[in-house]
Amino acid sequence: MGVKQSLTKAALSTAMNYISGDPEKNLPKLLKFIEGIGWDKTQLAVFHQVLDDPQNIWYQYLMDLWHDVDNDVLKAVFQNFALNATLFGAREQARNEKAYGCNIPWAILMDPTSACNLRCTGCWAAEYGNRLNLTYDEMDSIVRQANELGCFFFLFTGGEPLVRKGDILRLCRTHPDCQFTAFTNATLIDEAFADEMLRVKNFVPIISVEGFQEATDARRGQGTFRKVEQAMALWKTKRLPFGLSCCCTSANTEVIASEAYFDQMIAWGAKFCWLFTYMPVGKDAVPELMVSPQQRKFLYEQVRKFRGTKPIFAIDFWNDSEYVGGCIAGGRRYLHINASGDMEPCAFIHYSDANIREKTLLEGLQSPLFMAYHNNQPFSDNLLRPCPLLDNRGALASMVEASGAHSTDLQNPEDVHDLTDKCSAAADRWQPVAEELWRCSGHCGCKS
Repeated sequence: MGVKQSLTKAALSTAMNYISGDPEKNLPKLLKFIEGIGWDKTQLAVFHQVLDDPQNIWYQYLMDLWHDVDNDVLKAVFQNFALNATLFGAREQARNEKAYGCNIPWAILMDPTSACNLRCTGCWAAEYGNRLNLTYDEMDSIVRQANELGCFFFLFTGGEPLVRKGDILRLCRTHPDCQFTAFTNATLIDEAFADEMLRVKNFVPIISVEGFQEATDARRGQGTFRKVEQAMALWKTKRLPFGLSCCCTSANTEVIASEAYFDQMIAWGAKFCWLFTYMPVGKDAVPELMVSPQQRKFLYEQVRKFRGTKPIFAIDFWNDSEYVGGCIAGGRRYLHINASGDMEPCAFIHYSDANIREKTLLEGLQSPLFMAYHNNQPFSDNLLRPCPLLDNRGALASMVEASGAHSTDLQNPEDVHDLTDKCSAAADRWQPVAEELWRCSGHCGCKS
């Protein structure tokens, strides 16, 4: 049974009423409603801890969210992300995982286009130019197939996804029960687009920024930082939610993980941030930009500290793996579909043995490469070493070779051993640091 059938219209209407008006009075009522429809008890305990303590930083975060975001947009996010994608979607995903014997994703990343209006240092997207595109009908089919499996959360990547603004808006209108977002450089955001987002309500951008002006312009081009700031100011004025995406490199990790930068993200109006570490993928990769073990540890410690003091939801993509059971790629929580239709396990793993133009989404999830992920996750008992490329020497190469997957880089196919060679030293250096952090967190019995 789908999400629409799982939640009655009357119950949903009740929940929406709790999002309107005074949050201090209505949020406890909303929590009581969620308890009645069977939310995870561990998550409920966290929400109670927050709402029962007005001094808690996350209480302040929720109050700010209610005051800073357009009410109708907030309702759409609650319905589509919290209920459809997370609560009811997770139940359907679990049923389908059992029925089909494979991973079923919570989220799908897809590239509407390989085109980008910037050429950022170390980014593989610029290699492809504007030659590759998913059609609107292909993206619509992906969404519909995903809905059948219980997936209602979609992230556009690229390239620069907002090159395809019109089709993204059309998808938002066609699927009002889904939550859409996009990793964007924000230079194509303007007032007309912001007004359309207020109308569709189910789109939230994730804006890429590398730190302050010097670091951002150094990687993304002179003047980019000012355009990004203008886009954030516009989004904030319109009371539209947005997040930030920060690629941590050897040149900027200390800045991105600093208190000053977290304070600046909050001042810009960001409600969440995704922190990634640089991966040396593609012919123009710059391995020297990979973070050191000390920098990755610094990021680990800073994010955990700021979660108790800063009203912004920070996601540390690699270092938070302990909370999600290790690697989330290969469809375990998400997968990536590039602009050629290739189904890839991860946005950073450009190998595939299934194409959405030749197979259904489910058939791709049952392909040898995706099943190799399914059968080998987690790749280490130490969940601070989640990645089969960055953290576990040889794990990715073994799966690619066994599955017969091919490189999806059309311009300069990369042998998987050449890619893993660029990451092997980093994996070896991170291992003892990760094991010490794991022990200090109260864990033991890690694989070597």
